[in-house]
Amino acid sequence: MGLERSIRSLAARPTADEPWYQPAGNEIALFEQCHARGLAVMLKGPTGCGKTRFVEHMAWRLGRPLVTIPCHDDLSASDLIGRYLIRHDGTVWQDGPLTRAVREGAICYLDEVVEARQDTVVVLHALTDYRRMLPIDKTGENIEAAPGFLLVVSYNPGYQRMLKDLKPSTRQRFVAMDLDFPAPEHEALIVQHESGVEPAVARGLVSLAERIRQLRDRGLAEVPSTRLLIAAGTLTLCGIPVREACYAAIVSPLSDEPSMVSALRDLVDGTFV
Repeated sequence: MGLERSIRSLAARPTADEPWYQPAGNEIALFEQCHARGLAVMLKGPTGCGKTRFVEHMAWRLGRPLVTIPCHDDLSASDLIGRYLIRHDGTVWQDGPLTRAVREGAICYLDEVVEARQDTVVVLHALTDYRRMLPIDKTGENIEAAPGFLLVVSYNPGYQRMLKDLKPSTRQRFVAMDLDFPAPEHEALIVQHESGVEPAVARGLVSLAERIRQLRDRGLAEVPSTRLLIAAGTLTLCGIPVREACYAAIVSPLSDEPSMVSALRDLVDGTFV
């Protein structure tokens, strides 16, 4: 039940409201061609750079339902495919989110797939080649993917470890798209659109992020995402002074180490004089 509550699945028809997305390159055309030809897609990029929003936008653009599955260490193959449930009147089979997406021709998005166990990831292999099929051992079914089905996975290359990476046999089944933080002018537009702040404030937040991101290899494990900038902008729009908004939404989430926090706060103060 926990997994089911964490899965976001759109209705049989996508919503009418367009999930706003600011293109950074030719990623839209590339994704459209992958969908048209049934090529599985891998999105690579840092946390909060817009991977999930991009998938939501493309599902809307292509008119397909979207099933999103957040991956984690305990995600099993049964969580994806389905399992038998015991009821008062007997045992019934219940499809998992991946199986539902295959049957319905939906876009199935596995977020941070590298977090899932390798034995779980293996069940995706038959869906990522010419077979486009999902075998279900427990029921004996071999489900052919309905027209429109597309498998999309994402992960943050910065989190790669020797034991937390995709096997080459899995990676080479996907068309990989490298996403990164947008160019400053594009990121400012995103922050302004998503938070509602004035252009000058949006540009200031992006400028701050650019300065902090230069500390990536100087003791800062994670750099500020576009998501954090939007959060700071949202607080500012609600009447929180911009420096306090940055302390709460950008500095505190990034580090607890006193000297680093002090350095980050100095950057905030230097950006918003």
